[in-house]
Amino acid sequence: MARLYILLFLVQIVLAVCALISCLSAEEGQIRVLPRIVWALIILFFPLVGSIAWFLAGREPKPGAAGLGKIWPAGSAAERQPRRPLAPDDDPEFLRSVQDRAKQQDEELFRRWEEDLRRREDDLRRRDDPPREGDRPEV
Repeated sequence: MARLYILLFLVQIVLAVCALISCLSAEEGQIRVLPRIVWALIILFFPLVGSIAWFLAGREPKPGAAGLGKIWPAGSAAERQPRRPLAPDDDPEFLRSVQDRAKQQDEELFRRWEEDLRRREDDLRRRDDPPREGDRPEV
């Protein structure tokens, strides 16, 4: 019988540790009903009940997850806010503007290279072609 109590105690501790880690690592928009610090205190002071309450009521259920999370009303803080990229490199509009700017810079550089190449070719032609007898010297 003592082994059963030890096993149940260890399960309770593992559940509380998992709930505490989940609570502390959750994003602000994923926490429901109470603030994060209150959830952490509930989990610490009432490990079994607090852990079960956290997993059922405290965190936002993952999309497509089955279970008791479906009974809570939709409309969490995360759903009410419009989705926006987290970083500039996740924003398609920003990426498109970077690509357009790079394309314009590449075209400008290519145009300058072509002009420089034409100028150099013209200079080489003038140097290599000796003046013919009917030609006037350039002034």
